[in-house]
Amino acid sequence: MNFDQLQAFASSSPLLTTALLGLTVAIIVTEIMRLFRGYAALAPAQLTALINRDNALVVDLSAIGDFEKGHIAGSRNVTPSQFDPESKLLNPAKALPVVVVCRNGAASASAAQRLKKAGFQNVSWLDGGVAAWQQADLPLVKGR
Repeated sequence: MNFDQLQAFASSSPLLTTALLGLTVAIIVTEIMRLFRGYAALAPAQLTALINRDNALVVDLSAIGDFEKGHIAGSRNVTPSQFDPESKLLNPAKALPVVVVCRNGAASASAAQRLKKAGFQNVSWLDGGVAAWQQADLPLVKGR
């Protein structure tokens, strides 16, 4: 496709052209916002490296029953209703790497944002949650 054909398409299909431009702008804005949000999404392998290298605090937001069925070794369970950046578990870890985990990654992303707003310096969340951890064939610990 050359420039003349592209120009002809754009003039004959203004609705599609506007939709394409709108989606392109939305993707660019989303990616720029993600760069500056202050917390990172981690893949399971990245989380393993962070735990081993920097002794990261892993906070699991799963319900108690789900946590007992299987969680990442060394993680601490805090239910979403009890999640507070100023708690005695979290507040001392403001300068340490903190990774928030949940079952599917949705709740942990918003919890990471809360920690960053509360002044935590090194915050991440496990993209895909415990489900992604299991898909990567990484072990879970049962019980408390």
